[in-house]
Amino acid sequence: HVEPPAFKVRENSTYEHPGFSGGLPAHLAVVASGIFNFFGVMFGGLGVAYAIVHLLPIDLLLGMDSTQGLIMVFSLLFSAIVWNLGTWFFGIPASSSHTLIGSILGVGGAYAWISHKPVTQGINVGKAIDIMLSLIISPTIGFIVAALLLLAMKRIWTSNKIHKTPEERQLVDGKKHPPFWARLTLVASAMGVSFVHGSNDGQKGIGLVMLVLICMAPAYFALDMNSRAYDLDRTQDANHRIMEIYQRNQAALSEVINFSAPAASKEELLTHCSADSALQAMATLDSRLDAVRTYDQLSPSDRREVRRLLLCIDDTARKVSKLPLPAKELTDLAKWRKDLTATAEYAPTWVIVSIALALGCGTMVGWRRIVHTVGEKIGSSGMTYSQGIAAQITAASSIGVASLTGMPVSTTHILSSAVAGTMVANKSGLQSQTIKTILMAWVLTLPLTMLLSGGLFIISNHLFG
Repeated sequence: HVEPPAFKVRENSTYEHPGFSGGLPAHLAVVASGIFNFFGVMFGGLGVAYAIVHLLPIDLLLGMDSTQGLIMVFSLLFSAIVWNLGTWFFGIPASSSHTLIGSILGVGGAYAWISHKPVTQGINVGKAIDIMLSLIISPTIGFIVAALLLLAMKRIWTSNKIHKTPEERQLVDGKKHPPFWARLTLVASAMGVSFVHGSNDGQKGIGLVMLVLICMAPAYFALDMNSRAYDLDRTQDANHRIMEIYQRNQAALSEVINFSAPAASKEELLTHCSADSALQAMATLDSRLDAVRTYDQLSPSDRREVRRLLLCIDDTARKVSKLPLPAKELTDLAKWRKDLTATAEYAPTWVIVSIALALGCGTMVGWRRIVHTVGEKIGSSGMTYSQGIAAQITAASSIGVASLTGMPVSTTHILSSAVAGTMVANKSGLQSQTIKTILMAWVLTLPLTMLLSGGLFIISNHLFG
């Protein structure tokens, strides 16, 4: 996977920010961007990663047999790789986020179709809607914010030094570089874009790997097998604390939790997440954790059961967190939810390092095609220094906020729309053919990858299932 930092390439072989001439030598800039991508993955957390994992329902991940798991993994990986390589080859800034999400939704929908089950048993519809809204809204915000930021910069800094293109500065001032503070801001914000790109798109890679591991070997990756007795105690304590919150606020929670619901059978409890059985699920989890000190002491089937219970309890807690409870109760609930799922929403260190290395190396190797499109082909004229600053600060801020809130966004489309926003605000005009190509890729990526991965899953399941 390759995601361009906000630079462009000129004939003098420097690798530059749009409108930033001679800012950094080409190879130095590429290496720096790769390094910041690496650290973005390493320190980006796992919120976005598990937003990807939770696109598929718990029952699907833990309930399918090994053959179906292999077929599902092959189908979604093949479709995602083919589409990403194809768009990269033609230099089209297509969204790897749309590609990955479309591939996952395709296999989930295909699984529901061939199993004659409702679509909700193949796709986590609520999570899918949240992610779709994020993918749609974020480029629009990037476009508007970048345009407004550029206009504000023009009003505050009336000196035309930072509002020149590199060519104009060379002709008028005889200087190759932008003013020092502008150059510093351009480099820092470009590295910021690389870092937050790693934190968001890198987490998607981590989520994909965890999805693959849980599909293929749920008994060994359903829970963090390195968890110590302390971690299990923390999980159990969080379970108790959440139950106490429910008991203290029975009247307010009656629309979500049925406190007088009849006891569910073991089969119902372990095959369907229901708020009605939330208290029983919490009691069952408590008894499971009481009997062991580490997850190694659980049988493979019990590990899957504990993961299901943890995520079902958390699903009910998420619904409760949207109710008008006292502020302290909501704050405590958020804290206990994190403790509750800490041993289920995890990633081994080797997974995080592998994705970080892949993203960093991918940036260093395959940057030229898409960087050229983003830097040279969106606007009808060269970018000024102030346009570059506005576009990069907007992209870094928007993607960073999305990563902190655990929402996958298209870093490609946010950056491209930010560049386009500065072009419109500067009355520079846009290259219609490039915009049409990007919009076409934006519209077609999701449905085509869904069809490709879903079709592969159905055909492979027919041949080998």
